[in-house]
Amino acid sequence: MNIKRIVIGSVVCAILCLTIALVAQAQQTPAAAPVKIYNTAKAKLMAGKQIFGGTIESPDPNIYCAMANAGFDFLWIEMQHSTLTYEEAARMIWACRGAPAMPFIRVPDATESDIQKATDIGALGIIVPTVDTVEKAQAAVKWARYPTQGRRSTGAGQYRALYGNDYRQTANDNMMVVIMIETPIGVANAEKIAAVPGIDVIFAASGDLGNFSGHTQGQPEYEALVTRIHDVTLKAGIKLGGPQTWKSRAGFTFFQAPPESMLIQSGAQLNLGIVPAAGGRGQ
Repeated sequence: MNIKRIVIGSVVCAILCLTIALVAQAQQTPAAAPVKIYNTAKAKLMAGKQIFGGTIESPDPNIYCAMANAGFDFLWIEMQHSTLTYEEAARMIWACRGAPAMPFIRVPDATESDIQKATDIGALGIIVPTVDTVEKAQAAVKWARYPTQGRRSTGAGQYRALYGNDYRQTANDNMMVVIMIETPIGVANAEKIAAVPGIDVIFAASGDLGNFSGHTQGQPEYEALVTRIHDVTLKAGIKLGGPQTWKSRAGFTFFQAPPESMLIQSGAQLNLGIVPAAGGRGQ
């Protein structure tokens, strides 16, 4: 009986000692450092707030800086439908480094070359147009993020000077991938596209939805396309984007504002007390 008590007591003592050691070790292990977020537009969007981006088509750094400090959350640097080069975009981003508006670039396509250049010069958002297929959505994520989340390679660029020497360790958490659905084919594949890991925003392209479908805003066929993008995107837990004029539509939180040329025109008209004429660009 005494031997049995001694054995049981020894086992209990060993368990208590092990428990105390594990607790002490846990208390000594430092807590994981919080994720460093310098993409303020992404932080605001993920907090459930609406964000707005002014569109840049001009290579003028002065105009870029005026837009970057005007109150926008990000700038939509337009490289699909403009003649901007990556060198010009890099010069603008650098000229206004530290400005409140984060630099995002709409690349011409989801290629390694386009996305690598855009991220290396400091874009914190990659906007990919005309996504019809899962493969194109996957390519956007793959080239925008470093391993293990993607296949972005390391190279030269101004990103470290902009965001710090720990950029490689922080870039994936700060990068945003925005997928644009612009065609009936993309709408038909919306569920498969939304299932691709790593997409932050799906953008319902108001103009090209009409261009490719042959229907206009307000028509049932057009609105059905928008509704499907809306429902699939939110169901997948992805943020929903559209033009600034849709800021009152339920569920939309990511918006593209007009380009600098329109804002200059409207600002001048406001200054002069002129009522804008109907039928002008973007009216």
